Amino acid sequence: MTLAPNKIVENEPAISARSLGVRVRTWFFTGLVIFGPVAVTLYIAWWAADTVDNWVRPLVPARYWPDSYLPVHVPGFGVVIAFIGLTLLGFLTANIAGRTLVRISERLLQRMPLVRGLYRSVKQIFETVFTQGGSHFRRVGLVEFPKGCWSLVFISAEPAQVIAGALPAGEHISVFLPCTPNPTTGFYFFAPVEDVIELPITPEDAAKLIMSAGLIQPEGQARLTAMAKAAKESRAAPHAVVTSGVGGE
Repeated sequence: MTLAPNKIVENEPAISARSLGVRVRTWFFTGLVIFGPVAVTLYIAWWAADTVDNWVRPLVPARYWPDSYLPVHVPGFGVVIAFIGLTLLGFLTANIAGRTLVRISERLLQRMPLVRGLYRSVKQIFETVFTQGGSHFRRVGLVEFPKGCWSLVFISAEPAQVIAGALPAGEHISVFLPCTPNPTTGFYFFAPVEDVIELPITPEDAAKLIMSAGLIQPEGQARLTAMAKAAKESRAAPHAVVTSGVGGE
């Protein structure tokens, strides 16, 4: 049985319209994938520069700002001023006079009941993050949490002596288990070193894996799968799965 030629001709416009619609949709999403990351990156960079500019603006006389001479706003001038100022501050505190001035300022802050506790905590965090060249949160691992599942964790540091003395016998390590899709929230706990399996991936890859709920896989996915399988077999958990912190509660 064959179709009449006039029926075939009538179906051709509908097929062409569908084909054009598919192409337009493909072009749109391709443009979105290309433009979206660039737009978001530029917006965040502009927002950060504008925020620093607003912080620095009251400290610099108006005649030194480019906005006073140019018809358009020039973002980032405050970032340059802040960078030069912080670098100069670090240079000055490297000598005896600078260290003495810092010591006097710290003593004044430590005498303030409400300020000294906050200052000590903030200072310790800044010193740990920016001055110590250790491996805090620069390593990624797997832990079995909850039971029968595997979660990604960021390996922090060994517990302090006062905490290590209260833990069970054996070597322990502190880890941070982030939640999806916001890795800034999660669980911080101490785990036996033998129960933490270090992975050969970067913290950036782990963060992308967590924030995307597994959609953006790290480059070393084959090695990650192999290590997860080995860990699963070593602990006799036949139904273990690799998770990224979802359902970590």
